[in-house]
Amino acid sequence: MKKVIVIGPSGSGKSEFSRRLSNKANLPLYSLDSIWWKEDKTHISREEFDIKLKEILNLDEWIIDGDYSRTYEVRMQCCATIIFLDYSLDVCLKGVQSRIGKTRPDMPWVEERFDPEFREWIINWFNNKKPILIDLLEKYKEEKNIIIFKSRDEANEFLNILS
Repeated sequence: MKKVIVIGPSGSGKSEFSRRLSNKANLPLYSLDSIWWKEDKTHISREEFDIKLKEILNLDEWIIDGDYSRTYEVRMQCCATIIFLDYSLDVCLKGVQSRIGKTRPDMPWVEERFDPEFREWIINWFNNKKPILIDLLEKYKEEKNIIIFKSRDEANEFLNILS
């Protein structure tokens, strides 16, 4: 496991899972949220983001944490392992709610409330982005190591057995 992407909806726990995986596998971790977002809650341009992503993809080893659906395929082309946190909408909404008011190493600010627009974006992910992701997983199933977790317990069990 040298090049890994961790994908799934907001609130699925990609960042926490990726941090733990990075520690266990001794691989450098790159959070797409840390690249995209600025402290003032604005973001860099798509062009700048794409340049930074390409620089990471050209490295020999990495874990890339983040959904960013428009970059699914380019990341899948470059990785060896795809980890999909395929949790329910309810689990993901509770995941976001649980991090309100907490500092996160992958975000430059603390979320003070569950923004209704963000909540709607998560709900829409299941209808709009997940089908795209499923199609891409099917496309790459023969050439990539694809690991799909349906629960936090499954993901934790996987991490616990890594040496």
